[in-house]
Amino acid sequence: MRWTIKPKPDSNKVSDLSKALGVDQIIASLLVQRGIETFKEAKHFFRPSLDDLYDPYLMKDMDKAVSRILKAISAEENILVYGDYDVDGTTSVALLSSFLKTLSPHIATYIPDRYAEGYGVSYQGIDYADDNNISLIIALDCGIKAVDKVAYANEKNIDFIICDHHRPGAIIPDAVAVLDPKQEDCSYPYKELCGCGVGFKLIQALAPHFKLTIQDLLPYLDLVATAIGADIVPITDENRVLAYHGLQVINTAPRMGFKAMLTQVKKEFLTITDVVFIIAPRINAAGRMKHGQHAVDLLTETDPAIALQYASEIELYNSDRKDADKTITQEALIQIETNKETDCFTTVVYQEDWHKGVIGIVASRLTETYYRPTLVFTKSGDKLAASARSVKGFDVYNALEACADHILQFGGHKYAAGLTLTEQQFPDFKQKFEEVVSSTIDKALLTPEVTIDMVIEPWQITDKLYRILSQFAPFGPGNMTPVFATESVKDTGYGKGVGEDGKHLKCKIEKNGTAIDAIGFNLGAKSNLIQNNNRFNIAYTIDENVWNGRKNLQLKLKDIKA
Repeated sequence: MRWTIKPKPDSNKVSDLSKALGVDQIIASLLVQRGIETFKEAKHFFRPSLDDLYDPYLMKDMDKAVSRILKAISAEENILVYGDYDVDGTTSVALLSSFLKTLSPHIATYIPDRYAEGYGVSYQGIDYADDNNISLIIALDCGIKAVDKVAYANEKNIDFIICDHHRPGAIIPDAVAVLDPKQEDCSYPYKELCGCGVGFKLIQALAPHFKLTIQDLLPYLDLVATAIGADIVPITDENRVLAYHGLQVINTAPRMGFKAMLTQVKKEFLTITDVVFIIAPRINAAGRMKHGQHAVDLLTETDPAIALQYASEIELYNSDRKDADKTITQEALIQIETNKETDCFTTVVYQEDWHKGVIGIVASRLTETYYRPTLVFTKSGDKLAASARSVKGFDVYNALEACADHILQFGGHKYAAGLTLTEQQFPDFKQKFEEVVSSTIDKALLTPEVTIDMVIEPWQITDKLYRILSQFAPFGPGNMTPVFATESVKDTGYGKGVGEDGKHLKCKIEKNGTAIDAIGFNLGAKSNLIQNNNRFNIAYTIDENVWNGRKNLQLKLKDIKA
C-alpha cells in the first residue's frame, strides 16, 4: 500500500480551535483537516440539527413538483411511485409511497424487474401505469436520462416527476418537474444527496401543506440513512444531518421491517458501517435474486408477523446471493489468470451465464484483488450488461463516456456505473476501455492507498481520545474514520497469525513503555515483519474491543511496514 500522510493543518487554527473547544491538539487538528475551524462549525459537526437542513424549495422545480402532487391528491388521481431495484431505489419508493399513503388511498408502487426491464424507467412500467389509469408517475433514483420514456408517457397523458441524483445528460426529460441537484441550473446548496435524500426533500416540501413539521418526518430517516450508507455518497453537510438522525431512529424506533431483519443482531448501537454490511445487503438481495418489490413490501409493512415472514424470505435471497457471488468471483479470477490479463490497466471479464444480480459485487471484489478499474459482463436478453467499479481517484464514468461509440447505454457515478452493449461491440469496447484507462490513469492510483491523518505516539491513545473520536461518527466519504500512524514500534512477543490459515494478525505493540492490543485483518502474511524484536511502522484506526463484558481499546491495523 501507498502511505499518504495528510499535510499538517495551520498550527494557529489548530491552537485557536483547541482553546475554543477545550480539546487536545489531536482532536483540533483532525477537525481543521475536515474544514471545521470555529466553535460554531464544531457545534454543527458534533450536534447535527434538523434545523440545519436546507429549505427544499431551493431545489429547482420543487414548487412545480409539490403543486402537481397536491393537484393529484385533491383530484383523487392515481399516483405511481416508481424506483430502481437497489437499496437507494427501494428505500426511496418505501419512503415516498408510505408518506403519500397517509394523504391518499390512490398510491401504487413499481420496481422494474432487473432482468426483464433493466435499470431505470421502462416502457413496461409506463404501460402498467396506462393500464391502471395512473396519471402521475414519480420516479426516484432514476429518470434523469429517460428522455424517450418520458416522451412516451406524455403521449399517453401520463405526467412525470423525476427525483434523481445522477449526472444529467445533454437533454433533460420533458417532465412536469425534474428534481436533481446535479443539474447545472439548480442552485440547491448541497449537490451530494442520494436518491432517497431527494425523495425526503420532496416530502419535507409537502409537509407544511398538511400541517406536518420536521419532527413528523423523523420516522422516515431510517430509510434515508440506509440509502446514504449503501449508495456511498459523502457523509458531509446535509447528508451528515440526515444520517445522524436516521441512525438514532434505527437504534431507538426502527420500522417493523428493520426490526425483523435485525432479530439476530445483538449490538448496543448500530453504526453506519453496520447498516451498510447488515441491512443494505439484505434489502439489495431481493432485487438481485428475486424482485425489488419484495424489499419495498418489507420496508413498508407494519404487521410484525408479516414483516418477520418477509424478512425470512429475504434472508434466503441473501444466502443465495452470497453463494452466487462466491462462485462467480472464483470463475472470474480463473478467467483473468488463464487469459494472462494481470498486466493490463483494466479488468474486463464476461461469461454469459453469470447472475446479473451479483456482477456489481463481483466487480467490487475483483477491484479489491487487482486494484484497477473493473467491468464484469453477463448476457441480458440479446444484449450484454455490465457493472463497473473503479479505484480511488479514477473517474470510471468519464472513461465510459470516452468509449460511448461502443456502448448502447450507460449511467452512474465516478466510482460505480452500469452499461449495456451488443455482443458485436464487446471486443472493440474492451480494447477501447483499456486504451482510455491506460492513457489517462495516474499509475500511482493502481496501488491501494492508505491516507493517514497524522502520526501519533501510543501514550496519546486514551479512553478520552477514543470517546471524542466516536463523536465524529457517522463516518463515510468526506468524513472517514481517522487513520493514524506510529513509527518504530515492536511486538511484545506474542504476535501471531489467527483465524483460518493464519489469515489475520493479532499482536500487542509497544513503544517507550506503552503497550496496546492490535488486530490486523488479512495481514497474517506480514507476521514475519513483527518477529525477532524487529521495529516496524503501523497505520491503524482506534477501536474498542468487547470481550466477556469487558471493554478495552485496540488498534485496527490497516497496514504494516518494516
